[in-house]
Parts: sequence; structure tokens; C-alpha cells
Amino acid sequence: MTWIGFDHPWVLLLLPLALLPLAGSPLRASATPSEALAPRDPLSSAISATLKTLGVLAIAFIVLGLAGAHRRDQQVERRGVGANIVLLIDRSSSMDSTFANRSPTGAEESKSAAARRLLTDFATRRPADRVAVAAFSTAPMLVSPMTDRHDAVRAAIAAIDRPGLAHTDVGRGLSLAFSLFDDESTETSRAIVMVSDGAAVIDRRVQDALRDASRRNPVRLYWLFLRTQGARGIYDKPPPGEPDSPQTYPERHLDIFLKSLGLPYRAFEANSAQEVSAAIKEIDQLEQRPTTYVETIPRQDLDWVFYAFASVALLLLLGAKLTERRLDETPVPLRRDGALQPRRAAS
Repeated sequence: MTWIGFDHPWVLLLLPLALLPLAGSPLRASATPSEALAPRDPLSSAISATLKTLGVLAIAFIVLGLAGAHRRDQQVERRGVGANIVLLIDRSSSMDSTFANRSPTGAEESKSAAARRLLTDFATRRPADRVAVAAFSTAPMLVSPMTDRHDAVRAAIAAIDRPGLAHTDVGRGLSLAFSLFDDESTETSRAIVMVSDGAAVIDRRVQDALRDASRRNPVRLYWLFLRTQGARGIYDKPPPGEPDSPQTYPERHLDIFLKSLGLPYRAFEANSAQEVSAAIKEIDQLEQRPTTYVETIPRQDLDWVFYAFASVALLLLLGAKLTERRLDETPVPLRRDGALQPRRAAS
């Protein structure tokens, strides 16, 4: 029984005390001179054996409870349909405005609020996924490592509600996302979902690091671009005579760079919360692959269970003790005039 552990195993040395009820009885001695004179009574024998067994169990359960019995944490291999996914969320200050580039009101939510709401629904619909959450603005930030505990994932997504910073360092955010896949993440079920409302110029050294990471950790890459009204889009090209550079068209050139990584890549351009929802549902359908993952079942204390069983056994013993009667305590019958009825002499 390797799945059971004890906080204080030395207390188990007291278990032999559980044999004490077999050496005696808690009931008072009988007035019968010899049991051999009484006829055999199977019911009485069964009751006596039951009471002794209850005494043994009561002491044993108390000792196990005092020893701090618990079920150890276990790792169970599960099979399902899903993926190992990194949610990479932009936390630049522009995410705090609406798609119409206004401050959010009660009737219109910000892009960050819409992303949090829809990504939470996305994680909830996929119980077989292992998910990591990261954020980026001026610098990348790990929010939650790769885990199959979806309550922690939902809390991590909800935690990205602080006011964002001014800049958007996409390159370093992607570098962090690539590093979050562990040995339990199979190559066939790895995906990065990047949610951003803009892009920026990626340094040459960061570009080289991303190319190296894409070769070492092949993933499927999704970019969910939350386009603000009036802003340039992924597929906008400069008019004739205007320079086509990452400085002037960062979203277009980020798309070109991501395509150059040689990974399965898909970009979604959303102009409203409804389009974000549709894009996330499509990603949900695309990431439906058989996957194997290990679920950790946390430790569970069992001392209260043993205390409960011991309480039941003690209550039954107490009830038996309260209902016992001595033979010489048999009530003496009274005559009609209230005088004591003399006992008949034994023949």
C-alpha cells in the first residue's frame, strides 16, 4: 500500500495496544459460577466477539489517526484530445482601449478584457490541455508554467488585468513562450497562441534566437491580431513611394518573419470581440489531437476518516455498556398491597 503515508510513523508502534480488548471484556463479570453450567448461546457468543472486534478497531483507528495517515500525491497518466498550449498575451497600454480606440465603458469592453474572457472560455472547454500563460509588454513575464490544473490557468489569465506599459516587445515574448514547453510536451501537440494588438521591430539577435528555438522546439504558431479601428493591419501594403520597412509596417513584417520560421503558422485579424471569439473557436477546432499527459493528484489527509470510524466503534461500545444489566439487578415484583413479593426458593 505505497499510496498511503504517515506524518508520524513512530506512532504505529502503539498498534499492538489494539489487542488489549482480546485479553478482557469491558462488561462486568457474570454472576453465573461457571459458563459450563449455562447452555451454549450462539447469539451471545456473536455479540461478545463483535464487542471485542469493535474494541480492537477503535484503538487501531485512533493510532492510525494519531500517526497522520494520508494518501500520497500520485501521478496518473491520462489520455485525451488536446494540446500543450502557451497563451502569450500582450499587456501593452494600447490593450486597455476598445477596438474603437476609446476608453472602455459599461457598454464596450477593452481588448484586454475581451481577450481574458474569451481565453478563459477557451481553456475551460479543453480539459485535456496542458497550458502555460505568459505576458509581454516592455519585458516578458511568466504568469503560470505548463500545468494541467485548469483552476490555476483560469486564475493566471484573470491576473493579467493590471494597466499595461507603453512598449510591445514581441520578440522576447515569443522567446519566453518557446522556453515554456517541457519534456512532457510531445512535438505533435505543441502550440503557441499569441494575442496582441500590435507589433514592434524585433532585434536581429532575437530573430536568430527565435529561429534556433523554432528548430529545437517545433510548434504550431497562431497570432490573434486585435486590430484597433484606424490602425494598419497585417495585410496592408504601403502605397507606391512609401518605404516598406518594419518601422512603418511592423504588423506586416512580423507576419512575414513568423512565416519565415518554417513552422505551421496561422494569423487571425479580428476587428471586434465577436471576431476574436470566432478565431478562438477555429483554433479550438484545429488543436484537437490525441495527447497523453500526466495528471498529479494531490495529497489527501485521511486522519479524519480513521477518527470517524473510531468514533462509531466507541459509540457502539458505549451503547453496549449502557444496556448491560447484572442478574441480581432483576426487579422484584410487588404484591397488590405494595409489599415485596418474596422470591421463590430455587428447587
